[in-house]
Amino acid sequence: MALTCTQLPFSLSSKTSQSPLTISHSSLPLLPNFRFPTSTLASCCGAASQMNNGRPRFKEFPYASPAIKNLMVDLISTVENSLDSMLLPCTLPQDIQYFHNQTDTSHASLFLRSGSPSSPIDFILGSWLHCELPTGGALNITSLSSYMNNSTDAPHLVIEFIQNTPTSLVFILDLPHRKDLILHPHYLKTFYEDSGLENQRQLLNKLSEVQPYVSPSLYIRSVFSPTAVVLRIDTSSSGGERLEEILRDDVSSAAKMVLEIWLNLCVLGEKQGIQDEEKAYLKTRDSMFKSKSIETDIGSTLPRMFGQETADRVLSVLREII
Repeated sequence: MALTCTQLPFSLSSKTSQSPLTISHSSLPLLPNFRFPTSTLASCCGAASQMNNGRPRFKEFPYASPAIKNLMVDLISTVENSLDSMLLPCTLPQDIQYFHNQTDTSHASLFLRSGSPSSPIDFILGSWLHCELPTGGALNITSLSSYMNNSTDAPHLVIEFIQNTPTSLVFILDLPHRKDLILHPHYLKTFYEDSGLENQRQLLNKLSEVQPYVSPSLYIRSVFSPTAVVLRIDTSSSGGERLEEILRDDVSSAAKMVLEIWLNLCVLGEKQGIQDEEKAYLKTRDSMFKSKSIETDIGSTLPRMFGQETADRVLSVLREII
């Protein structure tokens, strides 16, 4: 669950809930936002790997395609190796790290690792979600996102894959801004003009199988940065192997480059002093951003897929953290 940036055109029948429903939602990498995503880190996976009750481990990404799985494992390992000293252990209860519905048609894994007191990171959030569709096939969402705290004004991070056929998916890759880019042109120049982020967006947009994806949610569109990669990849004319090739070569390269930029520029780079007034502004904005993403996404989507009791349990735990 990260910032979920789409309105999913899938109708889920009683196979996943008590009554027919339509997922018509948008939400944040993010966070990305939040969607099952939604992603996560290996130390929490290590804890999950010790469970011997048959639950799938987070880092196994059991429902993701080979290319997405390999990319997510690489991204998570990079984050863990680079930032492990800045992150606290995952403390989510086991029934939040993994859960499923009563009919065993929806499965999800959630990972959250908070930043240490001296870290610029508020928390890193990762998840995967699998939901069988009444039409056959399944909806799979995989994501990794990071939310910064108010010791820095650096952008958040959102990486998300939303796939419902073997030949098409929606891909979101962004560093959502946390300051008004008109009022703060230096912020625009530092994080978006001089960073090289735009190069990655342009390279992906040149692929013939790629089209821009426009979220039906005006709220979601308002939180994207100018260099956001929000696109639909469709290889229905050439098959699933071509989609895996694009994911393995082009998408993987872009995601790794954007993660490297975020790590070096936003997390590990030299920090400017943040005044108390600005800290208060960032805290208020970030709180609204996280709450909006989580409440909209989980509050509307999880009850349909997993039942109200499970959704309430997940929301209760997350509210205590954020």
